[in-house]
Amino acid sequence: MQRFSKGRRVFFFEEPIPCDHPLAYLEYHPFEGTDVVAVRPRVPHWWNEAQREEALARLLDLLIKLDGGKRPVLWFYTPMMYGFAKHVDAAAIVYDCMDELANFRFAPERLKLLEQELITAADAVFTGGVSLFEAKRHAHDNIHAFPSSVDVAHFRQARVEQSDPADQSAIPHPRLGFYGVIDERLDLGLIADLAERRPDWSLVMVGPVVKIDPAHLPQRPNIFWLGQKHYNELPAYLAGWDCAIMPFAINEATRFISPTKTPEFLAAGRPVVSTPITDVVRTYGHLDAVAIASDAAGFVSAVKTMLARTVQTAWRDEADALLARQSWDETFARMERYVSEAVARNSKRAVPMPRPSLRRPNGRKPYDVLVVGAGFAGSVMAERLAREAGKRVLVADKRSHIAGNAFDHQDAAGILVHRYGPHIFHTNSDEVFRYLSRFTEWRNYEHRVLAVANGKRVPMPINRTTLNALYDAGLDDDEAAARFLAARAETVPEIRSSRDVVIAQVGTELYRTFFEGYTRKQWGLDPSELDKSVTARVPTRVNTDDRYFLDSHQAMPLHGYTHMFENMLDHENIDISLDTDFAELRDEALASHTVYTGPIDEFFGHRFGALPYRSLEFRHETLDRRRFQEAAVVNYPDPSVAYTRITEYKYLTGQVHPKTSISYEFSRAEGDPYYPIPRPENQALFKRYEALANETPDVSFLGRLGTYRYYNMDQVVGQALATFRRMALPGTTAAHPRAMVGA
Repeated sequence: MQRFSKGRRVFFFEEPIPCDHPLAYLEYHPFEGTDVVAVRPRVPHWWNEAQREEALARLLDLLIKLDGGKRPVLWFYTPMMYGFAKHVDAAAIVYDCMDELANFRFAPERLKLLEQELITAADAVFTGGVSLFEAKRHAHDNIHAFPSSVDVAHFRQARVEQSDPADQSAIPHPRLGFYGVIDERLDLGLIADLAERRPDWSLVMVGPVVKIDPAHLPQRPNIFWLGQKHYNELPAYLAGWDCAIMPFAINEATRFISPTKTPEFLAAGRPVVSTPITDVVRTYGHLDAVAIASDAAGFVSAVKTMLARTVQTAWRDEADALLARQSWDETFARMERYVSEAVARNSKRAVPMPRPSLRRPNGRKPYDVLVVGAGFAGSVMAERLAREAGKRVLVADKRSHIAGNAFDHQDAAGILVHRYGPHIFHTNSDEVFRYLSRFTEWRNYEHRVLAVANGKRVPMPINRTTLNALYDAGLDDDEAAARFLAARAETVPEIRSSRDVVIAQVGTELYRTFFEGYTRKQWGLDPSELDKSVTARVPTRVNTDDRYFLDSHQAMPLHGYTHMFENMLDHENIDISLDTDFAELRDEALASHTVYTGPIDEFFGHRFGALPYRSLEFRHETLDRRRFQEAAVVNYPDPSVAYTRITEYKYLTGQVHPKTSISYEFSRAEGDPYYPIPRPENQALFKRYEALANETPDVSFLGRLGTYRYYNMDQVVGQALATFRRMALPGTTAAHPRAMVGA
């Protein structure tokens, strides 16, 4: 919480404490040097549950009022707090689920019901481990696993000589140590058995005893129950241990735990022996510093091995490398991002951002520039010409909306969907990202795609995980995967087509599995008939990186693409005319120059014949379930499946909704043009139209269709920005635009 307090006040509202006072009240306990305040409610001990809940709600309202009445972020560690806080108008609600509390001894009956209410209301859900995430992942759309992080610097103090605490100094070595809450999660029988088997070992148990009778703790001459200690004291105790132990019981209370103490023990430089807690095994079990044992005999054997290793350093180096990726700073940065996105998304609902008036021009007005098409190319040019060059601009689009193929909207269920298929923003251009950031906030998003192959869903592009899943290849590192692919690659005398690119990289079998059928469906052509650039866009990897793109900027507009375009076109010098075909305006002489982003062959009346384009058709569905598939996009390379892919939009948008909307995508030869078909003869035909364009001084051609190039969104933006710069004179006034085909 201290990190979240920077620039804001954080109140830690603790569990209510019974008191003898006739009224409920709050105690404030500031954390020195921070803006974090622990707030302890005191409630008369004779009040019933309803009275306590009502009083806590009033106290919470009072706390918010005294802090200025701002809409707070409510961060819940337990659902039991939600009952009296659900009425608060929150900027965002976070459920930080550290354990499956309903499985704990003496769990309140209301807990499960309140947790369901809290999850439904939450904007983001965090889990304290991977197992807990897997158990709850289908309960929420914006849920993220945060396995235990560690304050390495704090616990590394145990690696240097410390003064032994007074209550530990007389305990003989070797010492096996544990700290944490002493409750039903510990296997007391295992502790007793271990102590009896090795009376020459000392078991040092540090922590408060909770929910179990202290009289039930095993008592042996070599077991030392030292009680609760302050966080700052822990390194001194750790420094005096020879090995750390985690003797957890295997029961419902430990089924989903991810003990924070595992990385803390390792940061202290202590080897660890643990019972087979799932998250310990899967996260740390491969380390030489961690041993897993199920019973006392196994613990004895494992501890003996660990004690023999304490003079070595290799196991510490391996553990340190893992801990370097588990810092609290990294955890904070990710959590802060999700919370900030939730606050920003909710603030838009509470206080709408300015929206432009999408108005048709009033009669005939003189414009400096007519922009045909309100997609990326046209909207960027319109914004720059209006804002930077002071030009009067009319934007005309034959569709009933702006944003072109990037148009998104809420469907009948209230789910934000992309009408024309998924648009995933990614770029390596700092300039493009900075420019678009003027008109939108961003939601960090790294796109992942699965492909159905041989009855399995595997990562696409092909990576080491893909190969291991398909071939049970047991490839443990990048070098092994590279050798595996090299053995399958085939010699191609000359790389001319998309088929040549793939076979030269991964061979015929993988080509047929992933590329042949998909490409035929997508383009209506065999890969051998397509330019090599088509499949070159999809790389093959030897590591386990399953991100579809590797660009430095990967994000989605936080409030959607349409909202971003609305902000871009919201300028007094811009008029917008929708449902307007260029043919209606062409002869009206509304502007001295035209920026044309439609099909270049259509502009010239298909004088040399039609340029070939590929079109798409979508079947949109809303399902009464929270999730449909495991990733945003699943590809279907099998030619017997009519569609090419299925998209589930909530992955892209981060929207929280009990239902989900998907789209099936079908490639078509007829329909609105989407993709220029990259073949040499098509490029030759385009060159004839390009020559005409260069002889048309009052028109600039831009975008995928205007320049017949298979551009990504960021490339279209970059093309438009570069074209504007070439049109502009020094200063703030644009030169009279000249004819060009944007490059």
